[in-house]
Amino acid sequence: MADYVWTRDLKGYAGKPPIVQWPGGARISVSFVLNVEEGAEQSILAGDPVNETIYDIISDVKGAPNLHMLTNFAYGSRVGYWRIADTLERHGVTCTVNACAQAFEETPWIAQDCVRRGYEITSHGYRWEAHGHMSKEFERERIAKAVESLRRTSGRRPLGWHTRGPVSTNTRSLVIEEGGFLYDSDTSEDDLPFLIDVGTREHVVLPYASDTNDMQLQLASGFRLARHMAEYCIDAFECLYEEGGTVPKMMTVGLHTRVIGRAGRISALEAILRHMRSKPGVWFATREQIARHWLSKFGKYR
Repeated sequence: MADYVWTRDLKGYAGKPPIVQWPGGARISVSFVLNVEEGAEQSILAGDPVNETIYDIISDVKGAPNLHMLTNFAYGSRVGYWRIADTLERHGVTCTVNACAQAFEETPWIAQDCVRRGYEITSHGYRWEAHGHMSKEFERERIAKAVESLRRTSGRRPLGWHTRGPVSTNTRSLVIEEGGFLYDSDTSEDDLPFLIDVGTREHVVLPYASDTNDMQLQLASGFRLARHMAEYCIDAFECLYEEGGTVPKMMTVGLHTRVIGRAGRISALEAILRHMRSKPGVWFATREQIARHWLSKFGKYR
């Protein structure tokens, strides 16, 4: 297998993306990604040196457990997951579950329900932690630990990888080196997948999105109300759907159980799904399905 070295690519498809035929002649493939992270966040109570700080309010407790933060995460596993899953089911839409391995260890009933519903389960790392500061050896161990853990809790090894950013310059090379991943989502640089030639096979990169993502509801500069997120995502969908008449496109919507799973926010998901379902030519797919389709069309080793 050829060595992969991370480099920045500012050119991409240079305005001439490949014309893919999505299944059924769809104009756009839509990937809903549900991030399950509860139980994998940092906490002094769990022996970590610091507490998690990303929440709706400023809540940076130092030197002592942040119980308020822990209850915020717990809402996602106790209530939010079920509300989101039931909403997707009512609209007949599947999703990819981006699972921190430790989160599934702590909430095995959610892992079992994801399997029951037929969701794709991909790896979001062992814990909800950035990889940017990790040594290469420690990061390699973390990736292997995440794979083995998800294999135990879900019954299948993950084929997709997505780090809680920032990533390191070694992350993708280690994911490729591990050998069992079909794709990663550690980028937001395009509206379409692309391939990396690693010598004996090709690795698929499926761009993720930070704008069409409910984490914007937690930022002071982001969405303030559910309808703001719905309007933004629908606008993005409409642009890509229109462009998809010439060159089929891909759209990702990022969800988090403790964020859009709240009662005052779930209407955003309802509105987005209702709008998308009203349009012909939309392929709601897991990320594995998209990666395999792309590889089947453009992979030179296929």
